[in-house]
Amino acid sequence: MSTTLLVLNGPNLNLLGTREPATYGTTTLGDIEALVRKHAAGRAEILFEQSNHEGELVGRIHDAGREGHGVILNAGALTHTSLALRDAISGAGVSAIEVHLTNVHRREDFRHHSMIAAVCKGVICGFGSASYTLAVDALLGLD
Repeated sequence: MSTTLLVLNGPNLNLLGTREPATYGTTTLGDIEALVRKHAAGRAEILFEQSNHEGELVGRIHDAGREGHGVILNAGALTHTSLALRDAISGAGVSAIEVHLTNVHRREDFRHHSMIAAVCKGVICGFGSASYTLAVDALLGLD
């Protein structure tokens, strides 16, 4: 298997399952990882990571670019603020899909703008953990 996808999760996503369950549900990040691995089995190797530190996320995107990996990125709140993540995606030349568990367009106004969407291949939001599996299918279907 030669295709590798980096599933990269940003700040506070380690709290899934207990963080605001009325908004994010009770599915944990570990549950999402298991779902993604099962969904991609036989089609792609999955690297699944989470960091609460912007610089670590930037470094992993750089690594993915050097290694030729596709990136599925849930940047959490950094989606709306991080020029560094935007520049990392663009500069590293990665094929990236932005994902969100919730439909950010049904939430607070400040969540309606993404700093990274313009340099991603696409954005998938609002489908809970299925947002991640949809992103796997999308990345594997890109030329």
